[in-house]
Amino acid sequence: MGGQALRALLARARYEVLPAKATEDKVLAHVPRDVVVTVTASPVKGLEPTLGLTERLAAHGYRVVPHVPARLLRDDAHLKDVVERLCAAQVDDVFVPAGDADPPAGPYDGALPVLRALTDMGRPFADTGITGYPESHPLIHDDITVRSMGDKQAHATYIVSNLCFDARVLTDWIARIRRRGVTLPLYMGVAGPVERAKLLSMATKIGVGESARFLTRHPSWFLRLAAPGGYAPDRLLARSAKGFTEPSTGVAGLHLFTFNQIAETERWRRALLDRLGG
Repeated sequence: MGGQALRALLARARYEVLPAKATEDKVLAHVPRDVVVTVTASPVKGLEPTLGLTERLAAHGYRVVPHVPARLLRDDAHLKDVVERLCAAQVDDVFVPAGDADPPAGPYDGALPVLRALTDMGRPFADTGITGYPESHPLIHDDITVRSMGDKQAHATYIVSNLCFDARVLTDWIARIRRRGVTLPLYMGVAGPVERAKLLSMATKIGVGESARFLTRHPSWFLRLAAPGGYAPDRLLARSAKGFTEPSTGVAGLHLFTFNQIAETERWRRALLDRLGG
């Protein structure tokens, strides 16, 4: 499975969590401090749960990456307030998707204007992430998403790929965006070892986070996750190992969608590291 290179990707894994009531306790109980934690945002609940959890986890010593969806920002003053609050919490990395709020809360209908605003503010964060779509976005043509990444890369430092369960699609997408001049480091989005019952429960909760909502727009993906024997992250990594570990691909690490199955994800990661000799 790529041995040393794959171990390095697993060691640099990021955990995406949903800002639910029990999330803080789960992270504290199961996630080592050297694992980056990213916190989603909900168009139903707004940014406050994301910002609050980010501040608390940062105070516990985690490196935390909050999602700041453009469509949840009310105006320039709101963006400034969010930036000041995150800087006060010593957050040095943010992830800026467009978000799903419809209609937008303010003037930002996509990520690029927010990224430009952050640049105009003097780049208050050391790192800024943007979204990549290995499979077609449910609302945006693939060529547009690739071109958009090219436009955004002047204001960003890395890309996080959205969920995909097809190793060939992932490796082809990496090659395609590299040919088209997208050079930012990639964190490859991979679903963790989700349990069917918990996934079904999570997916029925409206507005809990972008990763859960994304599944509702891709019902075939949900079936692959929920079906007995339908998905195992080990198999996906085995099939994608070369595409993820070749230096020319620029893959910096894994972005693990936990669906708040945080203990299960960490046990799986540690077990795989042990099997790989890590």
